Amino acid sequence: MRHTPDVEGPLARLVAFYEHLSLESLAQLDAVYAPDARFKDPFNEVVGHAAILAIFEHMFVQVDAPRFVVLESLGQGEQAFLTWEFRFHMKRLVSGEQCIRGATHVRFDAQGRVCMHRDYWDAAEELYEKLPLLGPFMRLLRRASQR
Repeated sequence: MRHTPDVEGPLARLVAFYEHLSLESLAQLDAVYAPDARFKDPFNEVVGHAAILAIFEHMFVQVDAPRFVVLESLGQGEQAFLTWEFRFHMKRLVSGEQCIRGATHVRFDAQGRVCMHRDYWDAAEELYEKLPLLGPFMRLLRRASQR
């Protein structure tokens, strides 16, 4: 019989990790993610602590004041689903706080660590359309595809 972890504790730990994410808190990554965890978002598909850590470190280089606000979370069995907002300030090109809305599907291992993490968000709508040079073109493409 396969052991199914109690998702409440791991899910609460994951939400707290993201809502308090900082360069300093990245040291806790191994308590939240399994050593061979798979991570995928619109720009990355990696496996393991070192690769996941590199994604987060790169985020702190690219944007100012990044923070996640988890809007909802739902866990069942060994998996969970979260909706969130990623708020940040771009270091160049666009002023003011930016917001990307997305969702994450995760699976936990028997120790309650994330072994699979998949982010879902629309890079065109949430990011590219906000860039000064690329934005007008992306909005034009979206309007043309809706006709």
